[in-house]
Amino acid sequence: MKKQIIALSFALMSIGVFAQKNELKAAEKAIKKEQYADALTAITAAEALLGNMDAKSTAKFYFFKAQAYAGQKDYTAAADAFSTLFAYEDEIGKQRYSSKARPILDQLRTEVSEKALQLYNTDQDYGNAAKLFYLTYKLNPIDTAFMFNAAVSATQARDFDTALVYYKELKDSGYTGITTEYLATNVETGGVENIGSKSQRDLFVKLGTYTNPEDQVSESKRATIVKNIALILKDQGKVDEAIIAIKEARADNPEDLNLLLAEAELYIKLEKMDLFGELMEQAVEMDPTNPNLFFNLGVVNYNQKKNKIAEGYYKKAIELDPEYRDAYLNLAYSILNERVAIIEEMNANLNDFKKYDELEEKQREVCRTAMPYLEKADQIKRSIDTVKTLLNIYDTLEMDEKSKEYRALYNEMK
Repeated sequence: MKKQIIALSFALMSIGVFAQKNELKAAEKAIKKEQYADALTAITAAEALLGNMDAKSTAKFYFFKAQAYAGQKDYTAAADAFSTLFAYEDEIGKQRYSSKARPILDQLRTEVSEKALQLYNTDQDYGNAAKLFYLTYKLNPIDTAFMFNAAVSATQARDFDTALVYYKELKDSGYTGITTEYLATNVETGGVENIGSKSQRDLFVKLGTYTNPEDQVSESKRATIVKNIALILKDQGKVDEAIIAIKEARADNPEDLNLLLAEAELYIKLEKMDLFGELMEQAVEMDPTNPNLFFNLGVVNYNQKKNKIAEGYYKKAIELDPEYRDAYLNLAYSILNERVAIIEEMNANLNDFKKYDELEEKQREVCRTAMPYLEKADQIKRSIDTVKTLLNIYDTLEMDEKSKEYRALYNEMK
């Protein structure tokens, strides 16, 4: 009786092995004919027998499964099958099918990334673009840039929960996004081109077809990642976590100006202008030639009713950038703001003609002081606001020709 049971078990095993081979052969045949639905039917049948397969058959099973899903354009299932194949062959120490699978995977990755780019750039379907960018990353985890694209796309789709997961994964992985472009000037066209690799660029320069080799290194995206984590947390009402996130990043990179500015921007959104001002002071020390930093300090002090201090910062911004229109505008409006108190005092002295005349002249002097800054802003870029304010100044100063000119401009722009 015992011998009969052993014989029966052996017979069942033989039948199972025979069935495995038949299903795998059917899948292989269907794949060659590009009949991927039939291939998946055979794969599904073979999967029930997976536990009894030998190592070679198991690897073959995963290879066919990946091919079938790739042919069906089921990118997610294909990616999972390829990953399983690679992991399995790494585990058993034999690369029977991985080398055959990688070119297929490369083609699949190209298809997925191109589809993701189309969804993002042309269709503006940011939600599905995020899914495909993330899948491209899963197909090649070394290329973390696709994870960054997925995070940006999810943010555009306002899927902040998903975006937060992606951004946190980027942060934890140490991703910076820093890239190097190997540039050179094409001798024939005169245009600067990105050659792609240093060795290729240097070869072209040596051959004389390109000149002026230059390496261009991009800025780190780490500050953007951390800032977006903090802002998403803030929008979710998790203010404490947002502050912790940004401070943690700055602790690791105390000299990173972009991270400091990211924290400062967070305080603007939290309406904590005192803390924003403190950070801007630190930023100025780190980058004393940046006009934007001085401009922002001007805004902070103006909002705190410290007009004279604000005007000093606006003038510094103009000194560093003589075409800084917003600095000219804010400086002019800060000066003109002095008229409010003067006009109130004039209204309180309507019967004191001498005092009234003195105050009126004081108002004119304020207009004279502000006028050149406003004229410069109008010269850099004209708007109906600059025209209207200058018209008011010219009327106050009784500059008739200018008043006539700007009244006509204002009427045209209304």
